[in-house]
Amino acid sequence: MDVKLPKLGEGADSGVVVNVFVKEGDQVAKGQAIIELENEKAVASIPATAAGVVAKIHVKPGDKVAVGQKLISLTESGKPAAAPASAGKRPAAPAAHEPEEVEDEEEQTPTAAPAASPSVRRVARELGIDLSKVRGSEPGGRVVIGDVRAYIQKLMKAAARPAAAGAGEPARPPAESIDFSQWGPVTKKPLTPLRQVIVRRMSESWNAVPRVTQFDEADFTHLNELRKKFAAAYEKQGVRLTLTPLVLKALVGTLKKHPIFNSSLDEAANEIVIKEYFHLGIAVDTEQGLIVPVIRDVDKKSVLNLAKELEQLAQKARDRKVSGEELKGGTFTISNQGAIGGAHFTPIVNKPEVAILGLGRGAMKPVARDGKVEVRMMTPLALSYDHRVVDGGEAARFIVDLVRAMEDFDEKSVEL
Repeated sequence: MDVKLPKLGEGADSGVVVNVFVKEGDQVAKGQAIIELENEKAVASIPATAAGVVAKIHVKPGDKVAVGQKLISLTESGKPAAAPASAGKRPAAPAAHEPEEVEDEEEQTPTAAPAASPSVRRVARELGIDLSKVRGSEPGGRVVIGDVRAYIQKLMKAAARPAAAGAGEPARPPAESIDFSQWGPVTKKPLTPLRQVIVRRMSESWNAVPRVTQFDEADFTHLNELRKKFAAAYEKQGVRLTLTPLVLKALVGTLKKHPIFNSSLDEAANEIVIKEYFHLGIAVDTEQGLIVPVIRDVDKKSVLNLAKELEQLAQKARDRKVSGEELKGGTFTISNQGAIGGAHFTPIVNKPEVAILGLGRGAMKPVARDGKVEVRMMTPLALSYDHRVVDGGEAARFIVDLVRAMEDFDEKSVEL
């Protein structure tokens, strides 16, 4: 039997092979990992759907595979794999009077279109459809008329989508490939699946969301003093205390006061969906690109638990071991560039969320307090929001309350 790539999740229908864990002749058990696949923002192992001996491996590292594509072929232990029907001499073309249900093998060469009856091939020819692009739903990938109909509907939806999205706008010209080597030496690197996802999602957000960024500064002197005061106690618990879990607690309290920032716009239903749960995404900088794992129910967790979960998720993200589920369901995102440097920036809203908070690097600055000049640690804040959902006044009130929550942070929340 053939082990094929299963459905990977909602909206995911392909991936790139990272590792192949088996070789021809290996005995594999049902559920045993056979390949490692990179898809979207995660790397996952694909298990064998049955037990047997590996007769043939159809993929190698670097191959892009789609749902339903053969990965390996298995045979029962000690039994050779059956030779394919098309091996050896090419079969003769069927006579014109053969019944419709007899498979037309006229094109069954190594580069042939998938198996289909003459009637299906005739319909495809009349409609100008390349059957090799149609995914067959029958055993062996055989294409039936329903598959052709589904393929046509898919093409129609794809054709209608740009028209609906850009109504009244001029059509965007197709991308042009430029030969930059004509001016000097170049190095080319293919876009990884992760970078392709980032390109697509950032473009979607930029084109769909009218964004505004509200800037401010927060005095992190008190937060930093709390971090230093309790760092040793947290280390005894095996956790490194950073400013981020403190920011999360201050943020979630502010989101409860301003629930519109914890919402999404349902454009199909013309509704604003305000979420009563608080799952906060944390942007993590990795060698492969930006990954945003989600910490769930932040309002229900202690600073200690948040610090532990932050460490675990950040490490999993850097190791590309974060699961697809751990990247979904966020209600608001934080992008903290403080460890890298820089000040204010304009983070892009992580659609379908309606807002994102960017933190720059804190710096010691002279600040006037009660008629006196003091040196305080001031941290740049940047709140980008979807102006279709959030008004400027709401954004100003939100960031004022957030700054207050950070500057007046309750020490009891940090105590163990």
